[in-house]
Formats: sequence, structure tokens, C-alpha cells
Amino acid sequence: MAQWLTGEVIENYAWNQELFSLRVRTEPFAFIAGQFVRLRLEHDGGRVQRAYSLVNGPDDSILDFLVNRIHDGLFSPLLHQLQPGQLIEVSQPPSGFFTLNEVPDGDSLWLIATGTGIGPYLSMLSTHEPWQRFARIHLVHAVRYGADLAYQNKIMDWVALYPNQFTYQPIVSREDYPGALRGRIPALIESNQLQQAVGDTLTNRAQVMLCGNPEMIRDTRALLDVMGLPKNLRRKPGNVTMEHYW
Repeated sequence: MAQWLTGEVIENYAWNQELFSLRVRTEPFAFIAGQFVRLRLEHDGGRVQRAYSLVNGPDDSILDFLVNRIHDGLFSPLLHQLQPGQLIEVSQPPSGFFTLNEVPDGDSLWLIATGTGIGPYLSMLSTHEPWQRFARIHLVHAVRYGADLAYQNKIMDWVALYPNQFTYQPIVSREDYPGALRGRIPALIESNQLQQAVGDTLTNRAQVMLCGNPEMIRDTRALLDVMGLPKNLRRKPGNVTMEHYW
């Protein structure tokens, strides 16, 4: 049964009108990068809760959650309204198996996300593990508009720190954006545009993580399977590890 910590909102940072990062301080707890917790608030005399991945690294003292406000949703508008000093509950223990210790070794690691699905990757990249295990790391983030490309300073720091190991490739679907590809992830892989953009190939020595939109995950997984990169299972290790975000 889940237990709950009381957290204090430290910051509610708006990337744009709908996308925001909620930063919360609680008593310290351990988690594996890629895991999630549940956030809970009082609402209309009851409680409402939802699961959110931890964006911060395990050594960070402030919890970080990347949230997209869904106007007809119940919970994300409540989070959007929170201000510093207000309280929110955080579940314990953390959950989830979308973690690097579930991913087999390989030559390259492809971290492919849509929208807020980039969150767990940022947590992973904040640790030593990916940099020590993989010779090449590619972070691929697909969004609708350039303003949805959050955490650019953090990502650019990794680009500068690991110029021969790390590449970042944004994909923006609804407008032209400097340095970004346009189109759906499966189509960009099938046409080889994504591989050309990051300067690498998807072979059976690649490990691919998919997080975000279920349609993207379904279609990309099917394509990668045809390309000889099967789903990664504990009983049968493969090349593709997935996390559905809704």
C-alpha cells in the first residue's frame, strides 16, 4: 500500500501557456532514474491523484515534474494553478521498470520521446550510468511547436560536455524550427532521415527506449521489429524498451 509524503511547491515554471515544470521539496527518498511517483491533491472534498515521472536525477534534492495542462482533464489544471508554498502529497515508494538497469548493453542508446515523455530520459542522463555504458547516446524529442522543447539549457550542457558521445535531435511537427526535423518518428526512421541527422545507424547493437504517445510507440516498435530490433523482455532480452505515457 502506498504511503504519502507531504511536499512543498518550490516553483511552478511555465515553458509556455500549457507546458510547465512543477518543482517540489519533500524529505529525501531513493529512486532509480526513470521511475515515477503519484501526486495527490485535495479536490471537492476528496482526493485526486495521477502518476508522473521524476525528471530530476536521484541525487537532486528538489523533485521535478514536467506536466502538460489538459484543459478538459481533472488533475493537470489543478497542478497548473499551484503556487510556491502550497502543499502536495507525493507517493512512496517510487514505481516503474522503465529504467536503464532493465536495458541490455549495446553500442548506442536511442532515447526517443514525444512531449512530456522526455522526462525520464532527463533523469537518466543526470546519472553516470548511460555515459559509462554506451559509446553513443541520441536524445530524440518530438513535439508540436518549438516552444514545447523544454530543458534546452540542460540538454545543451550535455551536448557541450559530451560532444563525441551525445547528440540531441528535436522533431517539430507543426512549424519549421531551426535544427529540427519535421514528420512522425516512424516515418523519419523508415526514410533514414533520423539516422542521418544523428549520424548513426540502427543495428542489432542499438538499444532503443520509447516513451510518450502510444501511437508513436506502437508504430515505431512495429517498424523496429521488422528492422531486426525486437522488444526487450526480461525472459528474452531485445532492443526496444517502452513506456506508455497515457
